[in-house]
Amino acid sequence: MMRKTAISLAVLAALTAGGCASAPGTGFGGSVTPLEAKAHPANAKVFEHTLDNGMKIIVKEDHRAPVMVSQVWYKVGSSYEHNGITGVSHVLEHMMFKGTKKLGPNEFSKIIAENGGRENAFTGRDYTAYFQTMEKRRLPVSMELEADRMRNLVLLEEEFKKEVQVVMEERRMRTEDNPQSLTYEQFTATAYVNSPYHHPVIGWMDDLENMELDDLAQWYQHWYAPNNATLVVAGDVNAGEVFALAEKYFGKLPAGDVPKTKPRQEIEQKGERRIVVKAPAQLPYLIMGYKVPSLKDAAEPWEPYALEVMAAVLDGGNSARFARELVRGSEIAADIGTSYDAVSPHQELFMFSGTPNQGKKIGDLEQAIDKQLNKLKTQLVTQAELDRVKAQVVAGKVYEKDSIFYQAMTIGMLETTGFGWPLAEEYLDKIKAVTPEQVREVAKKYFISDNLTVAVLDPQPLDQNRPVRMGGGRHAR
Repeated sequence: MMRKTAISLAVLAALTAGGCASAPGTGFGGSVTPLEAKAHPANAKVFEHTLDNGMKIIVKEDHRAPVMVSQVWYKVGSSYEHNGITGVSHVLEHMMFKGTKKLGPNEFSKIIAENGGRENAFTGRDYTAYFQTMEKRRLPVSMELEADRMRNLVLLEEEFKKEVQVVMEERRMRTEDNPQSLTYEQFTATAYVNSPYHHPVIGWMDDLENMELDDLAQWYQHWYAPNNATLVVAGDVNAGEVFALAEKYFGKLPAGDVPKTKPRQEIEQKGERRIVVKAPAQLPYLIMGYKVPSLKDAAEPWEPYALEVMAAVLDGGNSARFARELVRGSEIAADIGTSYDAVSPHQELFMFSGTPNQGKKIGDLEQAIDKQLNKLKTQLVTQAELDRVKAQVVAGKVYEKDSIFYQAMTIGMLETTGFGWPLAEEYLDKIKAVTPEQVREVAKKYFISDNLTVAVLDPQPLDQNRPVRMGGGRHAR
């Protein structure tokens, strides 16, 4: 499990397709008169507009290449699901490519390809997003297609039966045949009791096997509406022209009656939790997770940023403590990483995961991690460590500008999870303001046994006829 920062956690490398050259049109799209656009105070290149039906449009102008990325984000994901229909958000994502009243199955993708573009989609815990990367003049094609399937999707029984089987096979491949992913799924279900993060994004197999087309139809009707969506366009575009196109294609869609969600706050953990997962595997695997706040529920606004800095101190490259002291120094760990998501609508976990080195045991690795945490509780991190972390954050902010997909995704993720995209503009300053004392304080406050859940993969003999996949990774269409 690799470390992920608060702003970059949702970016999928497999989805960041580059721009393509223009290709012949298909009859989709058209010109409109630009609307007036005023830059947002937080960033002179970002523009916002809200349609009368409640749909938000955000434009990030970046004129370095004649390419644009268009993303439609819906405020719905696996955390909105309940027992019995887990995985419905992801299955519906698959079905969004299977035809509308105007288009047949897979014609959406065919039209994008004919226009020199690339497209895909992904489902997360708190959102579902669809995107296209195209030459800038093809934006009307993207918008017309997305507006069409936002309200005119046709759900066919034969297509549903095929796609739910695809998702079930995806689950087998990425989770059930992957011992580390299987352990992580069991770990999450143990750490969370009533949080909507209890169940996996892809859904439980029993729910997938018993899913019906009507489940998707109701989900689509409830959540796929302009007033539950955000359109993000980034690249070599003019904001006024984008707003006018959005008015033309999305503005005519009626707002929906979007359900109100309950708080669904996780109950207080009353003691340490431990599980053992027995599965065919070559190596043992350890996951440790402590309940910690996100930016949504932190007692003090600086706490999540201190946790971010702590994660980088422990696992921020070859010079970080884990690599220096556990991998190279004591050679207790063959690999080890941390994971924390500060940008989350619900309570989060600060996680450690890794594999002990040859000749070492899971208990040795857990004790070594505990020792590192105790050091954080009793000793201040050094100024050199803080300087390194802050330099990494600065470098990351510079590098992210190279990808218009990343820029759009940051905006979409922050908007859809309720934090607002300007948070990205504040992130660097917030990290720079973290002190050694604050890092020590969050370590003492949250890294206690009552907040801890531990999962251990107990390797079982391998079945030679069944593949074992050691890698992790998120699923996409």
